[in-house]
Amino acid sequence: MAIKKTEADAAIEAAAKEVKDEAVKKAPAKRTTAAKKTTTTKRSTAAKKTAENIVIQQGGAEISTAELVEKAKAESGVKAPKSVNIYVKPEENMVYYVVDDEKGSFSLC
Repeated sequence: MAIKKTEADAAIEAAAKEVKDEAVKKAPAKRTTAAKKTTTTKRSTAAKKTAENIVIQQGGAEISTAELVEKAKAESGVKAPKSVNIYVKPEENMVYYVVDDEKGSFSLC
């Protein structure tokens, strides 16, 4: 006993095939890993070229943020800190720091 396909079954199969064909056409092309590596390398190279320097000036004196970080590390006595947080309060002429868990302060100028 063979089962005959009706016109409805044939229409369903045709619609399913059409949807599948459209999905294949719309699928994005796969990227190769070589292309990803090249793109990543270009971005990291561009990021390394940017030099940043912030200088705080007050009352005729100036100090860079790098100098503030180094001074906070030296004052705290922590040799290899995991975190350094610096708070500059120019109105008080003070710098407050937390190096790892060591808190302290020093004069801005």
